Amino acid sequence: MELSIRLKCIVSMIQKCDSVIDVGTDHGYVPIYLVQKGITKKAIASDINKGPVLKAENNIARNNVCNQITCRLGSGLSTVKESEVQVAIIAGMGGNLIRDILETDLDIVKKLKYMVLQPVQNAEVLREYLYKTGYDILDEEICYDDGKFYEIIKVRYNNLPKVLDDIYYEISKILLDKKHLVMKEFIEYKLHKYSKVYDALNEDTILAKNRKEQLYYVICKLKEFLECF
Repeated sequence: MELSIRLKCIVSMIQKCDSVIDVGTDHGYVPIYLVQKGITKKAIASDINKGPVLKAENNIARNNVCNQITCRLGSGLSTVKESEVQVAIIAGMGGNLIRDILETDLDIVKKLKYMVLQPVQNAEVLREYLYKTGYDILDEEICYDDGKFYEIIKVRYNNLPKVLDDIYYEISKILLDKKHLVMKEFIEYKLHKYSKVYDALNEDTILAKNRKEQLYYVICKLKEFLECF
């Protein structure tokens, strides 16, 4: 089965294990791949909507992996019991929603070996929550697929909160340290976006002035980060 660049990036962060849940499974491609490659012995393909669950069931049957993958209908991690799976993948939804899923099923989260999280937007909201709530960020990856940047975060619950400079919630320190080439393009993209907003802010209000100051700091930091590459 041929996976997209985004899905390949997600599966590359999963080590050999006994069991995985894929939350928001859509077509079930990730659990099928993990089982076929022998990365996991069994998997749960879970989604809040009936349509994706039916698609996943059809793909699982077509790939002859029904004995290793089960489909479940429900939200977040509510479809599994504590310690039922070792690893969770939560991908293809907003950072705010991923944060809410972790909060809702914290008892299940605490028993997992690790999770691979892939927000489609608001990655900075999720990253800030993870640091401040006490998760270990084990690794991060970034890819560019079909006109979009995707950040992928591998985490484990630890209950040791950290507070970072706000810029490191938006720009991953791990990826900066790796000097990831896609990260350079991502920073350039952010710099272009924020520079346009900065130039367009001409109102003489306290709110606009505060926003300009904030953006100026971010733009300076982004330029500084680019010098590392």
